[in-house]
Amino acid sequence: MYAELHCHSNYSFQEGASSVEDLLVRARDLGLRALALTDHDNLCGAMHFAQVAKTLEMQSITGVEMTIKDGSHLTLLAENKDGYSQLSNLISYSYVAADRKNPALDLKYLPDFLDGLILLTGCRTGRVPSLLAEGCYAEAETQLRQYLDWFGADNVFVELQQNLVQGDTVRNRRLIDLARKLGVPTVATNNVHYHVPERHRLQDALVSIKNNLSLEETHKERRANNQFYLKSPDEMASLFSRCPEAIKNTLRIAERCSFDLTKDLAYRFPDYPVPDGATPQSHLEDLCRQAAERRYGGAQTTQSKQKVEDRLQEELRLIGKHDLAGFFLIYYEIIQIARQIMIEMGLSDAEIPLEERPPGRGRGSSVAMLVGYLIGLSHIDPLEYNLSLDRFLSDDLGSVPDIDLDFPRNIREELIVRVHRKWGWDRAALTGMISTYQMKGAIRDLGKALGLPAQGMDKLAKRVDSHDAKELELEMLQLPEFRDKVDAPGWRNLIEMAAQLDGFPKYLAQHPGGMIISSSPLIDTVPIQQAAIADRYICHWDKDSIDQAGFVK
Repeated sequence: MYAELHCHSNYSFQEGASSVEDLLVRARDLGLRALALTDHDNLCGAMHFAQVAKTLEMQSITGVEMTIKDGSHLTLLAENKDGYSQLSNLISYSYVAADRKNPALDLKYLPDFLDGLILLTGCRTGRVPSLLAEGCYAEAETQLRQYLDWFGADNVFVELQQNLVQGDTVRNRRLIDLARKLGVPTVATNNVHYHVPERHRLQDALVSIKNNLSLEETHKERRANNQFYLKSPDEMASLFSRCPEAIKNTLRIAERCSFDLTKDLAYRFPDYPVPDGATPQSHLEDLCRQAAERRYGGAQTTQSKQKVEDRLQEELRLIGKHDLAGFFLIYYEIIQIARQIMIEMGLSDAEIPLEERPPGRGRGSSVAMLVGYLIGLSHIDPLEYNLSLDRFLSDDLGSVPDIDLDFPRNIREELIVRVHRKWGWDRAALTGMISTYQMKGAIRDLGKALGLPAQGMDKLAKRVDSHDAKELELEMLQLPEFRDKVDAPGWRNLIEMAAQLDGFPKYLAQHPGGMIISSSPLIDTVPIQQAAIADRYICHWDKDSIDQAGFVK
């Protein structure tokens, strides 16, 4: 038996050459005990990975390969909920305290975020293995002792990798000697970057793309062979036949890593500070009744007034049943901030009631809420249009409902800054979005990596109609000037690799809409980093992962 504890998916942007689905299915078919996802400096794919693993009945372990300020790497695994929280914090600080494009962790943060983490000494670029490879034995021992002092003897493992690359055997021998000298257990990993050996060609191309060079120009940057794939327990046992405890320790670590990202998160929607003597429910009711009096106080008939009262009572009952008063009040506070921005811009007046000129426009099923209309979340009177409440809020509500608000661009830009300012970068973040490869991008990036003519790549990218890179061969057959290139050297590789690259994550970006706010530090739950635009912060998860985590956005 064996558990792979060092594995990169295609969420290691321009590094990993396999999807989480491919990796997990392969791991299951090989009979692996567990699989850890340790993408480079991010948890962008962590929730997706955990959800897929759950459907396959595979144990998933959440981890990361951290880049340290000196350029070395460390492998960190979350043993439990505390460990996951520490991991998320460390990743966040590696971005916020450095360049968002080149995250690097200052080791001064490490001693403050240790609980529940297991440290592996890393790949060949890890501090300990690289010092040993250079013959700096005393320095390597000092560094390993430092890890032991910080993490404790039970939580540090000397990581061994045998990818049949020159230097692996000597380095492993030195690592084993040092581990035995200090009484530190060893653990075997394979630094996986693709699920099957054949994917090494795509991985080479991705490294070339990352460096903005061709394959011919990246011999030093690329991996030396095709051995960085997901290996079977028998293959790993054979590679480490002289150190069988390194294989056994993969199972020990997997047994300890009980954290389940699909159910163990601790997200809390922010509390709303209410006046003394009030509760969120009573305060929301007061706000609604005041607005209802302004809106409907002049109703001509008792029947009309009763209709308002009945609807308001029913909505407040459902809000109380599902404990959503604080949820609506936070939206109300955001609307108040937006309204103040409107007033400062001369687009409204403080004397105009909020419900008469709301700063945003509600859309979707939330506009059916009378409560939303009364506190400025919508400009549509649901009673006038006889809108049904059931789609948005009902007795058997299974999850927190979505409220979609559209703001004019000038208000939205300032609102984002003020929300960050009010709640802090560590408690408020914009929703992330994973930009993915489609046909045109795949053609241009792969074409350059393969050394194909830039002019031809640009022309082809402009001529194709489909977004699906898997359709590239069909598209080329329909274009007379490219038809005869389908089986030509280089071009055939382009077609095959484009199909593999289709839909691959390319980079993390900001979603056009959506923000998460939390009572407790959000960085305990998901890493946050700077956005491309100044004074903005984005989380490492897209809207799907956020929904699966139960966040309110």
